[in-house]
Amino acid sequence: MDFSFTPDQESLRSHIQELLDEVCPAEYAERCDNEAQPPREAYAALARQGWFGLILPQEYGGAGGSPIELAILLEETGRHFEELAMWLFRTLTYGGYAVLQHGTREQKEALLPRVARGEISFCFGLTEPHAGSDAAALSTKATAVDGGYVINGQKVFTSGMDISEYCLLVTRTSSGAKKQQGITNFLVDTRLPGIEIKKIQTLGQRAIGTTQVFYTDVKVPASAVLGQVDKGWEAVDAYLWYERLCLSAARTGAATAAFEYALAYAKSRKQFGRAIGEFQAVSHKLADMKMMLDISRTLVYRFAWLMSQGKATRHDAAVVKLYTGETYKAVSDMGLQILGGYGYCMEYPMQRFFRDSRLATIGAGTSEIQRNIIARGLGL
Repeated sequence: MDFSFTPDQESLRSHIQELLDEVCPAEYAERCDNEAQPPREAYAALARQGWFGLILPQEYGGAGGSPIELAILLEETGRHFEELAMWLFRTLTYGGYAVLQHGTREQKEALLPRVARGEISFCFGLTEPHAGSDAAALSTKATAVDGGYVINGQKVFTSGMDISEYCLLVTRTSSGAKKQQGITNFLVDTRLPGIEIKKIQTLGQRAIGTTQVFYTDVKVPASAVLGQVDKGWEAVDAYLWYERLCLSAARTGAATAAFEYALAYAKSRKQFGRAIGEFQAVSHKLADMKMMLDISRTLVYRFAWLMSQGKATRHDAAVVKLYTGETYKAVSDMGLQILGGYGYCMEYPMQRFFRDSRLATIGAGTSEIQRNIIARGLGL
């Protein structure tokens, strides 16, 4: 097995590191979090340099990159600022990947070049108040009318709805023998009449955060349908696999940043006449953190490779999502413990890693659901 990156991939990593060191330093991420402001300047800088076209074909202004290049981009962006990586991944996944895979020619020609240029961003509307882990139990309804559909319902945890031009919205258009039947996806303009967006106050992820969205008689044209009517759940499943890769890479990057900060602190902070990192209780924590991060990165790039080869399975997606999410939470928790009282102070960045990491085992499929998927793959 070859675990090395190609020269082009190493160059890609260097370029994104250099850009983000300039446009997204630690103090910028801290300010965005403190002021609850999206990282617009860094997002625009990524757009200017063409990073939103990474996975799109050249005919749409992209670079034709593979899932491995995507993982590199998300890992490095997450290491600088996880919420910037979240904004980036949503547009790449629900705008770029989804439209490329299931869009009509007209949708591709209208949207993908704009995605590649970073002119528009996307979010994803799936979860509802009574359809969380049981996502296919959704009830937001799209009713066919002359020339289009009328949408009514409520979504929750639609992150980025207030800063996106489009929402990839999952609706119910009919009833079937199984709840996964009768589901249709729409590309909804977020500025349409009848859409009400309310911000949700959350523990972490404060720069962009998340929203609840109310749809009241929202009229969309038939051309807004993405993929096949009543057969959208399989497509949603595919998007979630891509989401697993992006989230896992970004959170591995964020966990790496938390580890690096804790390690530097342990080397510089002195108690009882020596650096605290020299005490076994601290050094063992750092050793465990390093071990978990190495495993996380291996799982991320293994999954990216499997995706690029068309060999990835639901089991693989659950494993990488579960392990990287739990690692981020554990690394941030141990890092805060190493900083002690300073870790509990808002002026130090470890508290942000600690707050943000808590979502990793809850959002986009809880750790418990991932374990269920893995267990089913074992025939249990």
